[in-house]
Amino acid sequence: MPVPAVPVPAGPFLRGDGEFLGGLRWDSSRPMRRGQQARRRFFRRFRRLVVMVIVLAVLAASLLAEVWMLTPDVTDAPALAQALARAHGAAYPGPPVPQRAAAALIATEDHRFYSEPGIDPIAITRVIAGRLNGGPDQGGATLYQQLAKMLYTPGRNGVQAEAEQVLFGIKLHFSYPKAVILQMYADVAYFGHGYYGLAAASCGYFGESPAHLSWGQAAMLAGLLQAPSADDPLSHLANARASEAHVLGRLAATGWLTEQQAITAYRQPLNIAASRAARCSVSRPPPGT
Repeated sequence: MPVPAVPVPAGPFLRGDGEFLGGLRWDSSRPMRRGQQARRRFFRRFRRLVVMVIVLAVLAASLLAEVWMLTPDVTDAPALAQALARAHGAAYPGPPVPQRAAAALIATEDHRFYSEPGIDPIAITRVIAGRLNGGPDQGGATLYQQLAKMLYTPGRNGVQAEAEQVLFGIKLHFSYPKAVILQMYADVAYFGHGYYGLAAASCGYFGESPAHLSWGQAAMLAGLLQAPSADDPLSHLANARASEAHVLGRLAATGWLTEQQAITAYRQPLNIAASRAARCSVSRPPPGT
């Protein structure tokens, strides 16, 4: 008995190559679904983005390597820190940075200090985005970069100086333990009222050595670094207390203190009195400096 012919539908099922599937001719030229088109566009753009990122990363690495070779090493950092401290009448090296002072400095100035390689990519990205959008400078310099600025680019500003500070900061990271970096930073930083170095500021403001600072006192000293003259507790106590509150808040946010401990620390007396500096050895800048 003859087999009846299968009708071949015309229209969208017809293929030009004459192949059959399931007894029907299929047309591969039918429009792609919107979801498929969107996915293909996404993957094409994603591949282009990946390629661009790789190319930019290679170019940046090449440029960084070239500039790295041209930038001096940082083997002289301790000698420069000593010279800077002595120029301001401060002892070098000063006493070890105690836990409370170290925590306050790190929480407010560079909370990723113990995990970063001398540079904070997240902070730098935030700064670049802020500048492109015309927003205020939110700061992004790590403790390494701040130390590099004091030692290697004092008094200089601008893009070139900032780029050098980044490179010097990375070199400092690879050259010295973090405890040494923190020590050098604390020994040369300016805390206002003529006090250079943590030891001089601690004795000058509170009549205590750094090891005996309370959480509130340590927070107030750390808060002075951003505006040492405007926040001088001997001249502008309200400003200094606001900075202290900010640092205590950062200590709570970064896990060094609980919120209640930060509140309790803020309520403790600070015992600010310059006359009490005689209780400990305090260095003041020599006359005329």
